[in-house]
Amino acid sequence: MPQATLQNIVVVMPAYNENGMVRQTTESLLQQGVRTVIIVDDGSDTPVIHLVHDLPVIVLRHKVNLGQGAALQTGFSHAKKLHAEILVTFDADGQHDVQDISALVAPLQRQEADIVLGSRFLPGGDADLSFSKKMVLQLARLINFLLSGALLSDAHNGFRALNSRALRKIELTENGMAHASEILFETRQHKLRYCEVPVHIRYTDYSRQKGQSAWDSIKILFDLVLHKLFK
Repeated sequence: MPQATLQNIVVVMPAYNENGMVRQTTESLLQQGVRTVIIVDDGSDTPVIHLVHDLPVIVLRHKVNLGQGAALQTGFSHAKKLHAEILVTFDADGQHDVQDISALVAPLQRQEADIVLGSRFLPGGDADLSFSKKMVLQLARLINFLLSGALLSDAHNGFRALNSRALRKIELTENGMAHASEILFETRQHKLRYCEVPVHIRYTDYSRQKGQSAWDSIKILFDLVLHKLFK
């Protein structure tokens, strides 16, 4: 694969009622040189197209709210039609740092991995989390390991990169937040190579208000256990 630049990376960004940040987040990607941004409007009350209609982006819309996993799969399907070589998933609430994209895709460029997972907890990463959220994430790490065989330093981080092989293989059926663990199951099933790189997560008052609570994270764990047992 030739060396990738931000110009030939496809970014898929799910968005649900992110009126306060979706335009600013999109502009930050475009200003850094990303040319292909696919925003998947997951049934927002105010259609995202009304907020970014003058920006050079692709907006796909679900008529009803289906969940982040479903939004990602819609974005993946469209990226395949564009013959994307490298795809990055990016949250619309502004918590991800565009500056981390180059490091995130570097293992794909070197053909060392098929999927790269961002980590808040590797040396060089950064995140300010509550004690309860950290404990739930540690539990999620262990459950992911037991079910998928992948012992990661982070769990349920939406900042990741896939090459074209991973994009072709991974098909998400979990509509909700348990898709993050489903990606690990798919990675193992299809024998995809994976690694983690440190990333920086900026938690603002806005993103904390929109983010998952510790209880939400526990419900995600139940969902992924059920997915593994009954798939």
